[in-house]
Amino acid sequence: MNQLFSTDILLYEGFRLDRLGLFRLDPGGVASAIALGSRAFELAWLLADRQGELVSKDEIMETVWRGRIVEDNNLTVQISTLRRILDHARAEGSCIQTVVGRGYRFVAAVTRVRAEPHPALARSLADNPSPLPDRPSLAVRPFANMSRDFEQQYFAEGVVDEIITALSRIHWLLVIARNSSLIFKGQAIDVKQFGRELGVRYILEGSVRKAGSRVRVSAQLIETNAGTYLWSDHFDGSLNDAFELQDRVAAKVAGIIGPTLQAADLKAVRSC
Repeated sequence: MNQLFSTDILLYEGFRLDRLGLFRLDPGGVASAIALGSRAFELAWLLADRQGELVSKDEIMETVWRGRIVEDNNLTVQISTLRRILDHARAEGSCIQTVVGRGYRFVAAVTRVRAEPHPALARSLADNPSPLPDRPSLAVRPFANMSRDFEQQYFAEGVVDEIITALSRIHWLLVIARNSSLIFKGQAIDVKQFGRELGVRYILEGSVRKAGSRVRVSAQLIETNAGTYLWSDHFDGSLNDAFELQDRVAAKVAGIIGPTLQAADLKAVRSC
């Protein structure tokens, strides 16, 4: 797991932030997941976790971007995204203060809730995982970058973001927030365990491979209980317009997965 995160829960003015994602809390305490890219999520956690402290730009780049060399506006864009979400109900000022030339500070009050379970409870949860939802549920694993070009990781992450966004528009499908899948990034974990941990019935995984200016995106849809493949395909395109290619792949994947899951669930119901 990324060492940036702990099992704590951070509460802030109607929001809940934990290792599974960012959630908006209604007056009754019901949490609704907010779609957030991995960079914005990690940045939100870093700043809120260090509430009241100045976090330098260098530390942010080292922690969130793992020291990669990126344009300065990448950080500015992520800060703007967080402010647009977190500041919507604030009467005055932003929860994220800019310290010109130095970094950022999360200035709003944050309540930290310790969520480390008792060892006996942890063993019980491991032996008795949560039941699957009563509607089709799916998680998208981070796509593997099969190219030597490390910059392709950004493209792979963009493909996953667009696919999750497209799938989230299918009203009968429960799509797990991307940040939940990031917990297992880089870990060797089989699909059955992955499904049990996240409480999902299906997993979409894939890879991105580059050759010159061409790129191939491969994707596979897997049923977690049996570990069987329901669908797989690949999509080729040019990197001359990466955003258009990401959108096209996401639309095609969502258009295929919707009917595929409906057919699979109908078959499961008939076999009961």
